Amino acid sequence: MVALNPPVCDFGLPAVDFDLPGTDGRRHTLADCLGPKGLLVMFICNHCPYVQAVIDRIARDCRELATLGIGSVAIMSNDVAAYPEDSFENMAQLARKLDLPFPYLYDETQSVAHAYGAVCTPDFFGYNARLELQYRGRLDASGRNPAPPNAPRELFAAMRLIAETGLGPREQTASIGCSIKWRDA
Repeated sequence: MVALNPPVCDFGLPAVDFDLPGTDGRRHTLADCLGPKGLLVMFICNHCPYVQAVIDRIARDCRELATLGIGSVAIMSNDVAAYPEDSFENMAQLARKLDLPFPYLYDETQSVAHAYGAVCTPDFFGYNARLELQYRGRLDASGRNPAPPNAPRELFAAMRLIAETGLGPREQTASIGCSIKWRDA
């Protein structure tokens, strides 16, 4: 399993629209997910040990971000034929089991991941209310194992700043995770 880091934040890059099925039985668009103060778009999956190490922290942070006016959405774009643990049915089971506080969407064609330039799971894209990219960093110092409980909450702090000012922090540390599992062309 290769660990990858996404590129640094391209400040101001507009969010890409999508219309994807969710584990809640509904379709979701970019506009549906946007909060009054911004949006966190996350590329995650079920099987990745980097995601598994932090999924509880992701859910905690998204619950708190909702109170600040930040919407959140998670998108799974992996090739499910090669990684059946990431199937839509398994996504729905995980969403129910963890009571995820955000829509968990399936990008079957992988077009949304390509459009965003997603590289790994987890890969975080933090947007302001105008849907301008302001954060492309990590959740915290976690890797394949969770960081200590008192580790700085980098993603949460960045999104809180975005909610308050519309601007993300200039200094950001890239996320790390498993590569997106692309289908063979």
